[in-house]
Amino acid sequence: MESSSSRGGGRGGRSRGARGGSRGEQGHEVELSKALSKLLRHQASNAGIQLDGEGYAPLDKVLLWGPIRTLSPSFEEIVSAVRDSDKQRFGLKPKNPSSLDEISSRADPSDWLIRANQGHSIKTVDSESLLKPISLSGEEEGSVPVPPTVVHGTYFAFWPLIVASGGLKPMGRNHVHCSVGLPEDAEAGVVSGMRNDAEVLVYVDVAVSIREGGMRWWMSENGVVLTEGDENGVVPTRFFKEVVGRKQGVGLLWKDGERVADLPKGIRVRPPVGKGGRGGGRGGGRGGGGRGRGR
Repeated sequence: MESSSSRGGGRGGRSRGARGGSRGEQGHEVELSKALSKLLRHQASNAGIQLDGEGYAPLDKVLLWGPIRTLSPSFEEIVSAVRDSDKQRFGLKPKNPSSLDEISSRADPSDWLIRANQGHSIKTVDSESLLKPISLSGEEEGSVPVPPTVVHGTYFAFWPLIVASGGLKPMGRNHVHCSVGLPEDAEAGVVSGMRNDAEVLVYVDVAVSIREGGMRWWMSENGVVLTEGDENGVVPTRFFKEVVGRKQGVGLLWKDGERVADLPKGIRVRPPVGKGGRGGGRGGGRGGGGRGRGR
């Protein structure tokens, strides 16, 4: 499976590279990435586009969706959006892998499939097809072992409701999203799974949640750790190995499944940029449990 593709670059249409990284170029790239994410993660069904079990959609149909069609991206720009995404959000592969060289030379969108690697709210996407299962031994066919670190990033504004609701919830998406380290952990190969401005770090004991809770965990193509939660759709607080504040001097909040401290009085608590406005629709405004997921 090709999670990204450098094939076809430089072919198949106009290029915006001549603008040399200008603000207009960067703005266009961001708009294209956001439009692709919105369609492939959330809006495909509404747009009349059928995703396969692995989350792939026909690229030619994707290019016809209004917000993307308005941007008029070339094939080269689509390849760049996949290949150069800072968080490796997308995957691109030919419909017929056996004719890859021929397809690449034509760079015809009708020959390609594109997907979002994670972050879906579309229920028809199959976790077992889209993601690699995580197992205790990592020896089962196609599985990967439990990562040494699994951490969910959230915010002071959402933490009280996470506790009150009993744990982390997908909040409208198919999975709770976690990272294998902090955004600055370059040596751990952290690409995605947590926003840089996360204020609260929830370290989850995945191994115990599998053994004692029967939970299923997955690894996406871009290294995000995901779970649908337990039978109630929750990552219970009893599997919180440790919860610590990352900002404003907030220290240890939770240890080995037990509350240690509440958020101290006097800290600045406000929804992060880009999340406060979505709260009401995804589970409760200021306290949406399980928020703080990376794009």
